Amino acid sequence: MTEAEAEKFVQAFATARSRGRGEELWSDGGELHYPFANRIVGGDEMGMLNDLAAKNSPNVTWELLGWTHRQNVIVVEWRCTNRYGDTRIEFSGVDKLTIVAGKIVKEVVYTDTAPLQAMRQGRTFEALIQLPKRGERFA
Repeated sequence: MTEAEAEKFVQAFATARSRGRGEELWSDGGELHYPFANRIVGGDEMGMLNDLAAKNSPNVTWELLGWTHRQNVIVVEWRCTNRYGDTRIEFSGVDKLTIVAGKIVKEVVYTDTAPLQAMRQGRTFEALIQLPKRGERFA
């Protein structure tokens, strides 16, 4: 994949994701490894997944932060925001896309779901390591 081909694909991907769609970018036999789902999602199931996501998170926004590629693999860095009642949240991640014949055959989404899981359970997310306040000494 050339730089121009990769850039064109990333722009199509970013436009589709910001609309909450993108089924046309997928190979029917493709696989999405998605930490928000209970199983691997098939490329032919992208429409269903997008509909479920829109139903469960109607206020989500998706923003492209950066990208790179090597051969037929594109890595996309992104940020999402969402609103749950009065609470606005922001989370980010990276997608690793494998492209064959202009279609996604595999996508792996890397993001930390722990803060979202805590919010869903009505808890405050507590970081595993509690640092002292800036300027205070570690005891």
